[in-house]
Amino acid sequence: MAANNMHNLTTLVKRLEAATSRLEDIASSSLGGPSASASIDSTAMPRSASAISSSAQAAPPAQPTLPANPPAVEAFENLINGEVKRFVGLSQKLDGPVGEQAASVLKAFSAECKFIMVTTKAKKPDIQSQTYVQTLKGIQETMGAVDSVKDTNRGSMFSNHLAAVAEGIQMLAWITIDPKPHDYVKEMMDSVQFYGNRVAQEHKEKEPKHIEWIQSYYAIGKSLIAYIQQFYPSGLTWNNKDGIDALEALRQVESGAPPSTSTTGSAAPPPPPPPPPAPTLNIPPPPPPGAPPQSAPKAAPADMGAVFEQLSRGSDVTSGLRKVDPSQQTHKNPSLRTQSSVPSAKRSDSLNSTNSASTAGRGKSPIPGRKPNNMRTKKPPRKTLEANKWLIENYDAPGSILEIEANINHSILITKCNKTTIRVFGKANAISVDSSSSISLIVDSLVSAVDVIKTPKFELQVLGTLPTIMLDQVDGASLYLGGESLATEVFTSKCSQVNINFVGESEEDDYRECPVPEQIKTVIRDGVPVSEIMEHAG
Repeated sequence: MAANNMHNLTTLVKRLEAATSRLEDIASSSLGGPSASASIDSTAMPRSASAISSSAQAAPPAQPTLPANPPAVEAFENLINGEVKRFVGLSQKLDGPVGEQAASVLKAFSAECKFIMVTTKAKKPDIQSQTYVQTLKGIQETMGAVDSVKDTNRGSMFSNHLAAVAEGIQMLAWITIDPKPHDYVKEMMDSVQFYGNRVAQEHKEKEPKHIEWIQSYYAIGKSLIAYIQQFYPSGLTWNNKDGIDALEALRQVESGAPPSTSTTGSAAPPPPPPPPPAPTLNIPPPPPPGAPPQSAPKAAPADMGAVFEQLSRGSDVTSGLRKVDPSQQTHKNPSLRTQSSVPSAKRSDSLNSTNSASTAGRGKSPIPGRKPNNMRTKKPPRKTLEANKWLIENYDAPGSILEIEANINHSILITKCNKTTIRVFGKANAISVDSSSSISLIVDSLVSAVDVIKTPKFELQVLGTLPTIMLDQVDGASLYLGGESLATEVFTSKCSQVNINFVGESEEDDYRECPVPEQIKTVIRDGVPVSEIMEHAG
């Protein structure tokens, strides 16, 4: 009997050792060893409990993972790593300051990437506040560095290269344009092509690497337009719903710190995930921690008796309707059919509030926002002769007349000037005026034409001969033609308030003022559209 009891004790010890060994293996291969061992009686298996506890202390803690960047930020980073860095690599292969300027372009795009990251975290500050200026400071400084490389290397053989890049870097100001900022980028790329065509014309048969270089810069603009159309078609958006302060978001982006969840201090890292369920040795599994969610109670069916009761009222059903005034009846007033609804202040307000609440993302403002002055890089005025071209730029009410001595080979380009009077002596080749305002131009004679684009309040006086005047998107222009320039041809497109003043039959007569027609009538005659000037009787 004693031998039998000894045999049973030995067998029990072996079984306990086997179970303990198995628990040790499970604890060493699982992060949930301490939780699994807690469900087993410590008095029955003391060795397994201590083993699991020791292995849990040796297990390394789980590392928290940082949240991924928003899709808009990742897409902009892909643009930098793709087209921008390819342009920088081609620029390094060219001698001179082209590589230095390209490095500044890379810094400018990186600064804008940080700004976009800030907009995903922060609420939009007032555009006139110092906070908004601080968030744009990095972009302004890097864009200014790109311009400074061009200004300090005007006599370089790469002057056209540097001018093309300096014009195109203004595309980064799309973040201040509402709505349709991609149209603004397209306009900037059109300015780039003016100098890019010069680069292509100069090197198309000599060095093809210059052609590849300018094409890579064009590719940046095209990719930026596609990026804006995909993520910000109506303008840059901010996290106005649950965003933080813009300066705090800027500090987080510059330091690379994850966003904090507490305003009183730094938050602790998130706890590790819960352990998997522990194996049970022939022990029935514990009941589920919670009861399954109960389905929502079904709504009670509508009481059809109430419906029939309303129908049985007869003509009294319509007693609560408002009588429509005849002035609001569309069959009596056909003009109301062009409107979406009869105007009603209370109804329109409620609809607007409902639409604004249900519309996701940023709503379209009724008045397009303008580019803030603090974002515009203030450039010094310039009047220089480069090769055969006079460049007059950035004059703002200089207070005196700008005089130019030109010859038959000189062309004159006037851009971004305001309240400026320019006197051209001699016979020049051509004059172009673009993106200016309140320009007064006095010329002796020209070989070809005066071309004016997007310049309101323009005045031109011709003392000699001038073959052609072309006006495009000009609001308010006065043209004074002398006796020798009465054969001048005037072409207008999208213009208004254009007047032509010319001398009478003798020099003693006063100038006669004649407006350029703006209203055109088009009719179909013999299957062909015929356009005529609209005449008003009376």
